[in-house]
Amino acid sequence: MHGFLSRDGMAPRQFAAVAQAELARYPSVVFEPVEVLQAAAIREGFSVMAGARTVRARKVLIATGLRDRVPPIDGFETVFGSSVFQCPYCDGWEFRDRPLAAYGKRQRGLDMARALTAWSRDVVLCTDGAAGFSPQQLRELAGNGIQLNEQRIQRLEHTGGSLRHVVFRDGTRLPRDALFFDTRSEGQSDLARQLGCTFNRQGGVLCGKYEATAAPGVYVAGNIIRNVQLSIIAAAEGANAAFGINRALTREDYFNRASAMCGKGAALPLRRMPPR
Repeated sequence: MHGFLSRDGMAPRQFAAVAQAELARYPSVVFEPVEVLQAAAIREGFSVMAGARTVRARKVLIATGLRDRVPPIDGFETVFGSSVFQCPYCDGWEFRDRPLAAYGKRQRGLDMARALTAWSRDVVLCTDGAAGFSPQQLRELAGNGIQLNEQRIQRLEHTGGSLRHVVFRDGTRLPRDALFFDTRSEGQSDLARQLGCTFNRQGGVLCGKYEATAAPGVYVAGNIIRNVQLSIIAAAEGANAAFGINRALTREDYFNRASAMCGKGAALPLRRMPPR
């Protein structure tokens, strides 16, 4: 993990373990390591298939994240996360001033190469086929010292998880210390669609105040919103959604208790605190 103040460089598994240990102090929190494949709105909340059993909930928070579509290139998945990355804002600092490769088709590749100029002046844009750039775009790349390589990629050569060369189908080898790619990503879960959430053109779940979605009682947090995809942003969205959920539940309980007492015809005296 990077970019998360006080947790910079922490392994995600360690972060999760620390978080679960802290939550264990609260008796109202129950952690269930089960897969949820189905959820549906019912009269008084939601029915959720949690593993082999069904649980009821008044509100639902979906924070299932995204899955990157990794290019089908030999060696790519092996070094993914050690010297091949999706986000330069997460991992660019660790490879500053070193030879980098940007991988992406058309505008995606152009955007990635441009982003990498914040960390290195030795950037090669590999489009793995014809780039289709305009003369103006080619001039801009050249003006920033970015080399363009449109050759098809055969494989990534690596040693112990460290990228060494991008090897092209014509046999040429490009020495690089890291590669940053921009390809499409997809949701890891269909729950938001099942529950009636709406989506933007990029596939992100639309939400408003306190991360509430168009589906009443459903909230979202993290990369499925397709906001800035940093762990600290996801955490902030989760905290914002948690506030909204707690606020909604508290108000519902407040008015339900009041309605129940009024339904019984009870005239309760208003309790006033004496002035100070």
